[in-house]
Order: sequence, then structure tokens, then C-alpha cells
Amino acid sequence: MTAAENVCYTLINVPMDSEPPSEISLKNDLEKGDVKLKTEALKKVIIMILNGEKLPGLLMTIIRFVLPLQDHTIKKLLLVFWEIVPKTTPDGRLLHEMILVCDAYRKDLQHPNEFIRGSTLRFLCKLKEAELLEPLMPAIRACLEHRHSYVRRNAVLAIYTIYRNFEHLIPDAPELIHDFLVNEKDASCKRNAFMMLIHADQDRALDYLSTCIDQVQTFGDILQLVIVELIYKVCHANPSERARFIRCIYNLLQSSSPAVKYEAAGTLVTLSSAPTAIKAAAQCYIDLIIKESDNNVKLIVLDRLIELKEHPAHERVLQDLVMDILRVLSTPDLEVRKKTLQLALDLVSSRNVEELVIVLKKEVIKTNNVSEHEDTDKYRQLLVRTLHSCSVRFPDMAANVIPVLMEFLSDSNEAAAADVLEFVREAIQRFDNLRMLIVEKMLEVFHAIKSVKIYRGALWILGEYCSTKEDIQSVMTEVRRSLGEIPIVESEIKKEAGELKPEEEITVGPVQKLVTEMGTYATQSALSSSRPTKKEEDRPPLRGFLLDGDFFVAASLATTLTKIALRYVALVQEKKKQNSFVAEAMLLMATILHLGKSSLPKKPITDDDVDRISLCLKVLSECSPLMNDIFNKECRQSLSHMLSAKLEEEKLSQKKESEKRNVTVQPDDPISFMQLTAKNEMNCKEDQFQLSLLAAMGNTQRKEAADPLASKLNKVTQLTGFSDPVYAEAYVHVNQYDIVLDVLVVNQTSDTLQNCTLELATLGDLKLVEKPSPLTLAPHDFANIKANVKVASTENGIIFGNIVYDVSGAASDRNCVVLSDIHIDIMDYIQPATCTDAEFRQMWAEFEWENKVTVNTNMIDLNDYLQHILKSTNMKCLTPEKALSGYCGFMAANLYARSIFGEDALANVSIEKPIHQGPDAAVTGHIRIRAKSQGMALSLGDKINLSQKKTSI
Repeated sequence: MTAAENVCYTLINVPMDSEPPSEISLKNDLEKGDVKLKTEALKKVIIMILNGEKLPGLLMTIIRFVLPLQDHTIKKLLLVFWEIVPKTTPDGRLLHEMILVCDAYRKDLQHPNEFIRGSTLRFLCKLKEAELLEPLMPAIRACLEHRHSYVRRNAVLAIYTIYRNFEHLIPDAPELIHDFLVNEKDASCKRNAFMMLIHADQDRALDYLSTCIDQVQTFGDILQLVIVELIYKVCHANPSERARFIRCIYNLLQSSSPAVKYEAAGTLVTLSSAPTAIKAAAQCYIDLIIKESDNNVKLIVLDRLIELKEHPAHERVLQDLVMDILRVLSTPDLEVRKKTLQLALDLVSSRNVEELVIVLKKEVIKTNNVSEHEDTDKYRQLLVRTLHSCSVRFPDMAANVIPVLMEFLSDSNEAAAADVLEFVREAIQRFDNLRMLIVEKMLEVFHAIKSVKIYRGALWILGEYCSTKEDIQSVMTEVRRSLGEIPIVESEIKKEAGELKPEEEITVGPVQKLVTEMGTYATQSALSSSRPTKKEEDRPPLRGFLLDGDFFVAASLATTLTKIALRYVALVQEKKKQNSFVAEAMLLMATILHLGKSSLPKKPITDDDVDRISLCLKVLSECSPLMNDIFNKECRQSLSHMLSAKLEEEKLSQKKESEKRNVTVQPDDPISFMQLTAKNEMNCKEDQFQLSLLAAMGNTQRKEAADPLASKLNKVTQLTGFSDPVYAEAYVHVNQYDIVLDVLVVNQTSDTLQNCTLELATLGDLKLVEKPSPLTLAPHDFANIKANVKVASTENGIIFGNIVYDVSGAASDRNCVVLSDIHIDIMDYIQPATCTDAEFRQMWAEFEWENKVTVNTNMIDLNDYLQHILKSTNMKCLTPEKALSGYCGFMAANLYARSIFGEDALANVSIEKPIHQGPDAAVTGHIRIRAKSQGMALSLGDKINLSQKKTSI
């Protein structure tokens, strides 16, 4: 048995650089030293024994010179020493010296000091020798009646462990503890006693609970937790008992302890699916989230609420609690708010959407009033997206939401404003009745827009949806206001030359005397006007964008002016007005072209923008019906197609989600009656307490896949050859941040191998937790060695090493067998995830590490290749299926994944099928991977390269 498999009670940190002392010097210190010296010597002895030294000569020395001492530190150290020291001879019989030790502990169990009594009782829980325990039983029983609770609670634990391991030593333990429990007043003693009865004699525990079921609320939280566990176990083993105890669980939901409330709510949900029970549990969870300050607790409890929602029968109950769930938004943590909004959105229905929208509107307004925090902008974005989704699903709500959100188009945070703009664009296209309202509101906020990207979008919306003469005139007025005085070049040159406008006042400042380098005085008069002090921000917004060299907005403006001019011509019959409006639009475009070609802007206009503006001028000068059609109809149809495709995609994903959640029962499925089910067949009712304990220990029982290749054997790595003297293979078990290597070592020789040690080293972001202990292997014997490795980030790691051993009786040096490398697969840490296009583009621009992988495969179908990459890299394709459907000889797709460490990985697949090489030509192209860390980008690239080479058709 290795150190990893033993139950470890004692962990001692040792500085590794110290020289191990000799047995003689230790013996001398233990015999003749003072208390301090004996304490240090005893510590050294304990460390040496833990490291595998035997030191049999010191046992009698310690019994003679250390055991009689009354010092508390030494007594505590002796308990550790007696726990780890070998107590038997090689043939398994108890050492004679241990009788003396036993007598010393009998005295300690009757010691007047409660600390010594209590710690001795704790030590007895760890003893596995019945011969040592037998003489101590009367003293242990007597400790149950000690005046101090510390002694009594440890006596209960000692009796429980002795009863569990050696029932014959105390056969009446359950009865004894039941009587003790009835008369006991201390909460911790009652808890330990009740815990023992649950595991040793459940009927007695139930009898006790029945007598005091009405007082459960007055018990301490530690006892309440144990009661919840008992009720859970009893009701799952015997469902007919539910009615008897469910009221008790209801009462425990009102407990003052958050832990008890959490466990009681979880138990109530598993015991009853009645709407009242689900509502009570959900309400309890919501209270916990609001009252608990720790964000981790909030997230865990939120996950339980989300699990509740997944059950179709519970969803309707939770819909009534949406307003309570929204109270969680008072938490400042962004992750909690994100999960809460998603949960509320999943639960929204026509009954509660109005209230939900009112709350979200208030939250949006609140974000505008609070002092700027780094998460405020992100939270505002979340709220905007949630309101967007609500309005799309419930169109009646859009009229309430839009006026509030459009105020944020002038927000300095571009991301939040972009989300609002996207929402407004979709709303104006979908809801005809809201067009007038949106256009009116857009004209109100137009002059306040600060971001050029938002400005472009707003121009497009105004150009596309202004349909009345008055609106078109208003748009032109706003554009003129935003552009300032025209022609732009002349007015700017005038300003530069210092020709002052009448409203600019000239001010003469006080005369200032300056001293020159030579010591003489120079007089300077300060003549100033408002022009030089005028900041650049005082320019009209559009003029500012153009002078900064951003002419893409000018191309957008030209398109907008063309659309509204063509529409104005169709609306107004008077030729003079038509010509005047078109001429004004053409003048604006011409002055922008002139500005672009001049030296005034920071960057000159690009050829593309010149082409676009020139095209618009040409369209307006000719006014052909074909162009009118393209500008005023085709553009809107393109948007309509895009929105309908997006809606279809959403509906499809929702349908898939609901299909997953709906439990379908086939006609020939067997019906299971709980009353007729054997206890061992109740596999559907898993023990939640057992599962959570296993999860904490890292032994989560995953359901094995139907495919045998996905089973445990697939993770076994052969480390040595079959002809090596020592054969080794390892099973690699990955559990989140830990990797456990279970190494099977087989002695294939006819010799005894001594000090057989597994020596490991790691490459990459891996860290070996402990050094495996040496073993002795008999001829043709085998053993299992476990080694723990910690993982810190997502990158390919390598574990390498060797096995060294001595052959018994041989005089040669140590033998060594080199092991094959174990490659840790990063796929265990990468999970598919989703993000919006805007987030993808932002991350793509931010991430500095890029790895370009050339496609090298024998696959001939583009879609098959993409599916193969998705499967082998665990990434999710963000490009909609519609965009990938059909066949055109090339394909581009965006992929995204996140690691369990919170690292993002992006990939862009650009592949094509060279048509000139015939129908059987292999796919060619590139995959570009981007990540924040170099290791992630390289590891994913290696994974793709590896999987490409394995592909065979």
C-alpha cells in the first residue's frame, strides 16, 4: 500500500535540506536532554519514521525516558509517534513493549486534565489493534460521564470507531450511545452521538428523532445538518416514511444556519416534486443568494436554481418567482448578475414579462447614475441584451423599452451603445408600428452620439427608415448641424488664418514681464481670442470625425443622403424643391471629397471612400429607376434576410434545447414501480451525500460511454517494454486541476527487488505533489503506485521518469528502467463555449499569440473536415449552419472554446477544395489559432496537426 492510498491523519512539513541525525545522537538526546531537547529529538524521530526509517532501538528508550513526562507538547507528539510507529513483529504479533504503552494510556484516560483525556480518545480512533484497545474499554466508557464536553464528544467518536472496527469489544455501543443522547445537553456531543446512531443503528436514531421532532428548530446547526442527512437516507431507502419527515424538512428551511437551509432545500427537492415543495426550496435558495456575501456561495446556489429549472415540471413554479430571482441583481459581482439574467430570461413568460421589463429598465437607468466602475459598462451591456431578447420574444414590450435604451446611444462606452444600436435596427425592421417613434427618438439623440461607429449605424437607420417629408428634412438639418459650416475646407482655412467671426471676443490679458537669458526685460502683451482656446471637442461631431481622417463615415453619409434624396424626389412633386434638396446633398458630398483631397485631415481619404462618394454623386445626378430600386429596396431586403436567418437559427437552437429537456418515453420502455423495486436496483435515485463526498475526494463516478474505446482502458499508457525486468503501465485519471497517475509495476524477474522507486519529473505547467514511496517486490509480484500531479494552465504537459531498484543479494549498483513519456492531453481541460461576433472580433484583436496551422489531410469534403476539427479540438463553431450549408469550393468558419482555467481559445478555419485537381482532391487551406498564452496556442496547433495525420478514409 502506498502513501497515497493510506488514510493520512498527520501531515508534517519538513525542510529537505537538513541532514538526517544519527540514531545514537537521538538516543542520547531522548535519555539525557531537557524537555526542550527531548521535544526536538522526538520530532526528528517522527519525521524519520514517516520517511521510511524503522529505528527499532529507540522504542524502549522513548517508553522509559519520554512516556512518563507530563509535558503537554510531548504528550501530543507521543500520540503522533504511537500512531505511526510499527506495533507488530514481522510475523504480525503485537510487540511486548506495547503493553507498557497501553498502561500509560489507561492512566491518561483517567487524567484530571480534560485536554489530555480528549486528545488520547482522539488517538484511540486511529488505533487498529484490538489487543491494545481491549484493556482500555472500561476507561473509555467512563469518559462518557466526564464533566467536560470535549472529553464526552471524543469518547463518543472513540466508541463509534471501535464499534465499527471491532464490534465484539463493545457490542452494546448503540444502546449505550442512545441513552447518552437522551440525557445529553451539549450540541457537539449530541451531534457526534446522533451521527454514530445513523451509521450504527438507524432505527434507534429514528426513535430518538421521533421523540424530539418538534424541537428540531431549536437544535444547533451541526445537529440539524446530521438530521437532514438521516431524513434523506431514510426516505430514499424507504419512501413510505416521507410523509412522516417532510414537515421536519419544511421547518428546517427556516433555520438560522445557511448550511442547514441549503441542505434542507436540496433534500426537499429530491423527496417531493409537489409545486409547494419546489416553491419553498426555490424561495430558500433565493434568500440564501441574497443574504450570503460570498460570491462563490451565490454561484453554487444559483447553479442549483438553474438545475431546478431544467426539470420541465418545475419550470412553471419557478416562473412565478422571477421577480424574486431578480432581487439577486443587487449583487455587484458580474458573473452572478450574468447567470441571474440568463435564468430570468429562460423563465420569462407572457405573464411576467411586463414586470421583468420594468425592473430591467430601472436597472439600466441605475447604471447611468452610479459612479463608473469597470463592470458597470459590461453590466449595462448584459441588461441591453436581455431587454433585446425580451422585446424580440414579446413584441408588445418593445415600445416601453426603446425610448429608455436609445438614451444610451450617446454613451461613451461604445460596446453598450453598439448593442443598443443592434437592438434598434432589429426593432425598426420588425415592428412597423414603432418606426415613427424610433426615428423621432433617433433624431433627438443624434447630435449627442460620440462614437464614430455608432454614428455610422445611426446614419444608416435614419437613411433607411425616414419615409415622410418632415423626417427627411429633419435628417438633412441634423446632418448640416453635425457637419458645421460648409464648404469645410474654406472655413477651416479661414480659421487657421485667424479671420475672426463677429461673435468671437478679443480679450487683452495683463502685461507680463519676462527676463531673457541676457538678464534684460522683455515685455509681452497677451492678445487672445476664443478661437485658440477653443478645444477640438467643440467642433460639430461629424466635422471632427472627418478632420481626424475617418472618411468611412463620409461614405456612409453619402449613401444616407442618396437614399433620402431619392425618397424626397418621389415624395415631393415640385421640381424646384426636388432640385434644391438633391443639390444640397450633392454639395455636402462634394465638400467632403474636397476636404479628403486637401491636407487638412490627419489622414487622407481612401480610394474606396472616394469611389463610394463619387458613385453616390453620379446616382443623384442621373436618378435612374434601377439605382432607386437598389438604394431604397434591396438594402432593406438584405437586412430582412439576415434577421430572419438569425431568428431561424435561434428557434432551431431553442428547439434542440427543449428536445433535450423533454423526457421521451418509448412505447416498449419498461415501467418501474418503486414498491416492486429491489433496494439495490434503485439506481436512478443516487445518494446525493455520497456523490458530493466523492466529488470532494475527486472520485466522481462518471457514467462510462457506450463506446468501449471511451472507457478506462483508453487512458492506459504503457511505460516500459514487455521484455524489461520491470513492466509498468499507467492509468491517467484527470480530475479538474489534478492528475492522478495509477502506475502498475510488475516484477518480471525471479529476484526480489528492493527499494523499487518510481522517480518522476514534469515538463510544462505541471507540478508533482509528492514523491512516491519505495516498494519491495517479491519475484513475479506486482503493486500499484499512485502519484499526484497538479495542473496550473492549459498547455501540453509531459511526465517522464524511470524506475530504480536494487536486486536482493546482488552487489551491483542500482538498476534503472527508463519509462516512456506520458503526454497530458489538453482536451481534458477545453470545453466548447459561445460568444457574440463582437466579442470574438475584440478577443481576436487583443490576443497576441497566433499559431498558423497548414491543412494537411486526405479528407476531400470541406464540411467533413470541419466536423472532424470540431470533434478533435473540443471547440464550438460560431458560424451559423446556414452560412456553412451549400457547396461553393471554399469555407470559412470561426471556432471558440474556453478552458476550465478561464482561458479563451479562438480559431479561424479557411479551407478550400482545389477544383483544378479533380473531384478527389484533398482539402487545403489554413487554420489560425489565437490565444492569450503561448502554451494554449501551440498546444491546440499540435492537437490539430496530430489529428490531421491520424485521419484516414
